[in-house]
Amino acid sequence: MELGYARVSTVKQDLDRQIDALTREGVPRERIYLDKRSGASSDRPGLAAVIAYAREGDVIVVHTLDRLGRTVRDTLNLIHDLAQRGIGVRNLADPIRVDSSNPADPMAQLAVVLLALFAQMERTYSLERAAHARAVAELKGRPAGRPVSVDPHRLAWAERLRADGDSIAEIVTKTGIPRSTLYRHLPARPSEQLTAEG
Repeated sequence: MELGYARVSTVKQDLDRQIDALTREGVPRERIYLDKRSGASSDRPGLAAVIAYAREGDVIVVHTLDRLGRTVRDTLNLIHDLAQRGIGVRNLADPIRVDSSNPADPMAQLAVVLLALFAQMERTYSLERAAHARAVAELKGRPAGRPVSVDPHRLAWAERLRADGDSIAEIVTKTGIPRSTLYRHLPARPSEQLTAEG
């Protein structure tokens, strides 16, 4: 059975183009699941419903693969997870056509491998761009990363609590500063002396 999935990122966008493409492909409207949510959101009830409904031998059809996940890697992971359950994925409008419903088809497998390669390249280039941007900012004397938005008085209080021996969990409870922020800003505790020589 072919099931459809269509998604737009905001409630102001229109799903009609995707629904039309899916119905022209033969997917009945009652089997087209919809979301009006950003791909970055993990709360996509339409996607969750089509995945829960799909059974071995079914194929989930999408207009383009980016409707399934926020990154190529997310999409590939989903395709892999579905393939483990015997469920295929097919796209209609991407330059690289993917049809994982037939694992014996070498071209379908090649398309998935190419997508995996592009995902790895995307990740590598993204890390390189971020590292370069940080290096340039530091050379110009600008702080790298997100700006600090912690109240300096609360941070000073956290430092006093840490010096008094409070644990990170206790400091989080008392100050309301997130654990990750505390780890970034508080100095590490000196290591305990393990031998008599120190």
